[in-house]
Amino acid sequence: MRLGDLSLTVVSDGEFRLDGGAMFGVVPRTMWGEVKPPDEANRIRMGTNCLLVERGSELLLIDTGIGDKLDPKLRQVYALDPRAVRLPEAVQRAGYEVGDVTHVLLSHLHFDHCGWNTREVGGKLVPTFPSARYFLCRGEVEHARHPNERDRASYMPANWEPLFAAGVAELYDDGFAPLPGVRAVRAPGHNRDLCIILMEGGGETAVFWADLVPTTAHVPLPWIMGYDLYPLETLESKKLWLPQAVSGRWLGIFEHDADTPLARIVEDRPGRFRAEPVSAV
Repeated sequence: MRLGDLSLTVVSDGEFRLDGGAMFGVVPRTMWGEVKPPDEANRIRMGTNCLLVERGSELLLIDTGIGDKLDPKLRQVYALDPRAVRLPEAVQRAGYEVGDVTHVLLSHLHFDHCGWNTREVGGKLVPTFPSARYFLCRGEVEHARHPNERDRASYMPANWEPLFAAGVAELYDDGFAPLPGVRAVRAPGHNRDLCIILMEGGGETAVFWADLVPTTAHVPLPWIMGYDLYPLETLESKKLWLPQAVSGRWLGIFEHDADTPLARIVEDRPGRFRAEPVSAV
């Protein structure tokens, strides 16, 4: 899809699975199971929908999926398919090379959002996208380096510390614009410094929801992940951003929806939101 000077392309790092109860928090399984049926281990299918944003000679990648550094036990826990097309190949299938990426913008640093930041070459972890500057939220880096017991398992320093060692990492603050028409804004709740990404051009707006609204099933206000550190802040962030998405007819990119990566949000009556799928454009 084009937004003025911006060209948007969804690229996936394959699917994985997470516990459905954790993904939907206080929502009963009898409700979420109808829209996201679980497997025999109570896990639901999860997408890893990253986004390429091209503007002239610049190519920005938003989030980098799970990567290839998980050990065999974790690959089994998350049901990673070894036959799946992974992000570097997906970038190539979209018509680019990993060396074409000039910017990598991270919504946050949980392992399923920044795994392909780095890869192992010759026994050393190096940036996967060799021509890119990597942009990481300052507050998120501070927390990732000193996580608490509740979210420590979500962070893998191998996904970001080699970037600092290589001199390719830059810290950003709320409202950061890596390219004209692209802006990262804080939407706290999932963690303190989660950012969603707004893209504007040609009179239209798209939003990369990251983990504020991870799937289309999470559009209703109370459907909030059990993983969220601050669920009431998630609720307030959704109350802030969902009405804007409705009024502006924003195209939404849902990072973890394995079936519906693109949708617009509609409001059937005050405070009752749902997703309306959009075909790939």
